[in-house]
Amino acid sequence: MMLVDKGSMDLVLVPCGLAIMLGYHLILLHRILRHPHTTVIGYENHNKLAWVERMMVQTAGPEESALALGVISDNISAATTLASVCIALGSLIGTWVSSSSVPGAGAGIVVFYGDGSHATATVKCVVLLACFLASFTCFIQSARYYVHASFLMSALGSDVPVDYVQRAVVRGGNFWAAGLRALYLATALLMWVFGPVPMLACSVLTVAVLHRLDANSMPLHHHRFTARDKEAAATALRPVAAARSALARGGRAGHGNTVIFSPASLVS
Repeated sequence: MMLVDKGSMDLVLVPCGLAIMLGYHLILLHRILRHPHTTVIGYENHNKLAWVERMMVQTAGPEESALALGVISDNISAATTLASVCIALGSLIGTWVSSSSVPGAGAGIVVFYGDGSHATATVKCVVLLACFLASFTCFIQSARYYVHASFLMSALGSDVPVDYVQRAVVRGGNFWAAGLRALYLATALLMWVFGPVPMLACSVLTVAVLHRLDANSMPLHHHRFTARDKEAAATALRPVAAARSALARGGRAGHGNTVIFSPASLVS
């Protein structure tokens, strides 16, 4: 005799899978806040802060500002693309929910050891829709902060504090990471459509892979930048062949003021 019947397995295995996902991300959040150098997110934020500080120095010319705005534009494009994908998937799920009210709709889906009732199928679709909408919101917020950072970085000759741009870029990256986490959760919940056992297996596999990918073993680098003059910066941004030769010459004869980045700004 089975301890748990097939109809009640959703009440046991699905909360276990959600608890595994939630528990891992709570531990990851604690590591990001307390020990950022042990996580990839903290490592990337450290390098983003240094990059913004280099791009915002007063000796940076219009060419370097254009390069920085190009990087920001790429992040905006990626965020808006994933936001469009999320809202499209949410619309499809909403259509699926409305069509599942018709008798016989969705009868072709095979559920392995789980509750295949119409009420449970509706709950699955609603939870999936909530995940995609949450991911859509995170990606939109990421694009918003990147747009704000592009406005601040394009104000040439302004006395905008570097901290303002750093905060916008880091928050944009954090919302990007949150949107990806929502998609990971949506993937596990998507497996719930086929039953609680695939959902639990997908949750365990996702956490195992993320634990490997989120760990960072590289020490934080203390960046030291050499400020170039405008003529050297313009030479470095010429076509590829000229840029390589100019870079080779600049590596031997580069000189100027030195900008030192401290990792203490990551903790504050």
